[in-house]
Amino acid sequence: MEKQSSALLFRCYIWLVETIYTAGHISRADINRKWAKNSTLNYMHESAIPERTFHNWRHAIEDLFQIIIECDRSLGRTYYIEDADDLARGGVRQWLINTFAVNNLINESHHLKHQILFEKIPSGQRFLMPIIEAMRDKVELKMTYHGYHKDHPSTFNVKPYCVKVYRQRWYMLAKSDLPEPTVYSLDRIVELEATGKTYKLPAGFDAEAYFAPLVGVSDAGKKPVFVTIRVNSWQANYLRSLPLHDSQRETERTEEYSVFKYFVVPNYEFMQELRAHGSALQVLEPKKLADKMKKESESITELYNI
Repeated sequence: MEKQSSALLFRCYIWLVETIYTAGHISRADINRKWAKNSTLNYMHESAIPERTFHNWRHAIEDLFQIIIECDRSLGRTYYIEDADDLARGGVRQWLINTFAVNNLINESHHLKHQILFEKIPSGQRFLMPIIEAMRDKVELKMTYHGYHKDHPSTFNVKPYCVKVYRQRWYMLAKSDLPEPTVYSLDRIVELEATGKTYKLPAGFDAEAYFAPLVGVSDAGKKPVFVTIRVNSWQANYLRSLPLHDSQRETERTEEYSVFKYFVVPNYEFMQELRAHGSALQVLEPKKLADKMKKESESITELYNI
């Protein structure tokens, strides 16, 4: 097997996880049969994954995703995902596997390309894999970054803590020379290279907990507050099926309206979500947020008062 690019290897890892996870238990022979049929990833048209390559992939998958592929010798040396139930509960690992597994399937079935439509993520292809590798190896990155409000790009070193996708864009939370970690949009990165200099994550750092109070990525690190909104009964159905935030709780329900409460950072993205419901939604508290929403509504009215 020839040396593969990082992007292709990443797709191979996802393919192997998805293949074993879907099967539950699967033999090496069946894995090889599926590999032989995969004309997209198996561009060398191999009849089997070489033994050494197979186990290298297993170790890489454990390092990258903390997904352990075990061998059950009692069932004739079949392979399975350890703690598959944990994987099924969701999270970023499941999202990555689903996304790339479907992408691999579409690439294999060219006739389906125009029947399955996705939102484009412009920043995911070029820089996502190098950042994931840097997080795995705990290696600092030298980054040239052109912020949205900057006239020129700047170059500096960052220690990547985690990555997050939101609204068609990938973001990286990283520590530079600034006092606090900063969120960077991957589509604003101009150049990126590993420095070879290692770093350590802060003790007890939890990426999910860090972003838990947020909708989106802005104002990361700020303290959440309690937010109460009222929506009409028709709009409440949408909030029940697709909550604005994980902390959403319905505290009052009548035939005319419902009241929902959140414990969230009232950042730009959260306010966008509130605005999207128009006059069907009213912020009750905190007063500071209600006044801000009211002021913006008045500005919009004035804009169209021609």
